[in-house]
Amino acid sequence: MLKDLFISKTRVKLLEIFLSDSTQMYHVRDLVRKTAEEINAVRRELARMESLSMVKKEPRGNRLYYWFRQDYVFYHDLLSLVSKSTGLGAAIVKNKSKLGNIFLAVLSGRFARHLPRKSPDAVDLLIVGDIALPELATLVRAEEAKREQTINYTPMTVEELKFRRTRHDPFLNSILIGSRVMIIGDEEDLVG
Repeated sequence: MLKDLFISKTRVKLLEIFLSDSTQMYHVRDLVRKTAEEINAVRRELARMESLSMVKKEPRGNRLYYWFRQDYVFYHDLLSLVSKSTGLGAAIVKNKSKLGNIFLAVLSGRFARHLPRKSPDAVDLLIVGDIALPELATLVRAEEAKREQTINYTPMTVEELKFRRTRHDPFLNSILIGSRVMIIGDEEDLVG
């Protein structure tokens, strides 16, 4: 099945578009503009992706709209990959050395899927380590401008994370019980 995923640069571009905001539907011409690929290459990849049950299509008027299927077997894995290569996740990975000593960086699953928070105080980004806060704030502000929404983020030290885990802190538990996408670090280090 993995050989079906990354066989062309057009497919990679389409995956980035679909999974950068999995709530959106796209018509073929829009995908051609966003990928900067030829229309036949985009149509061919969409047909392959549809045959693999990656995308679904729906005619509306004289246009065909496509969206990524969230029941696709590798949806969560691909979402994690795309979250690390686009948007805030990519900015964190790219600027890792400027941000300090990052132990963990975690996006909430709702943030990665472009879904609204369940509560106004829910955290979109948890970043653990010795963090350069001005650098982090700059990256967050840039993503806020792109998304046109505020991003709730929480930096903490490794010691604070360990302390909160031992105390079964409600704030940390709310992060642990929700879906998440690991940008840096291992999930095992997060849950302890």
